[in-house]
Amino acid sequence: MWYIALLVLLGLLFLVVEIVLLPGVSIGALLALVCDGSAIYLAFTKLGTTAGIATLVVVLVISLVAVVISLRAKTWQRLSLEQELKSSSMPTPAEELKIGERGRTISRLAPMGKVEIGGKSYEAKSTDVYIDPKQEVEVVGFENFNVIVKKTN
Repeated sequence: MWYIALLVLLGLLFLVVEIVLLPGVSIGALLALVCDGSAIYLAFTKLGTTAGIATLVVVLVISLVAVVISLRAKTWQRLSLEQELKSSSMPTPAEELKIGERGRTISRLAPMGKVEIGGKSYEAKSTDVYIDPKQEVEVVGFENFNVIVKKTN
C-alpha cells in the first residue's frame, strides 16, 4: 500500500515540475504519467477494483488541484523576476536633443532617413511627405530612437 502512495506523490511531484519548472519539455509529464499509471495499475491488481477506482479518483483530483494551483497568477509571481531594467545601450535622441534644434538632412527623408544635428547623425522621421538631402530641418518631437523633424523655411 505504501508504494502506491509513494508513486502517487512522485507523479504529483513530476507533474508540478513539468508545469512550473520545465514547461514544454514533457519529461516531467511522462514521468508523472508513468508513476500515476503504475500506482493505478498496482492498486487494481494488488488491492482490487474498489481500491483501484479510489486510487484513480485520488490521482485525478490531486492532479487537477496541482494544475490549478500551479497555474494561478500568485504562484508565478513568486517565481518571476520583478526587477525592471531602465537602462539602454545608448542614449535616446530625446536625452541629447531639444525640440527646436536645427540640423541638415544627410539622406532623403521619405519619410524616414538620416539627419545631422549638432555634429551627430540621427535616424529621423519627417512630418512632410519627403525632404531632399542637405535641407535644413527643425526637431519637432521624438519617437523611440527616432527624431521627428520638419523642413524649415
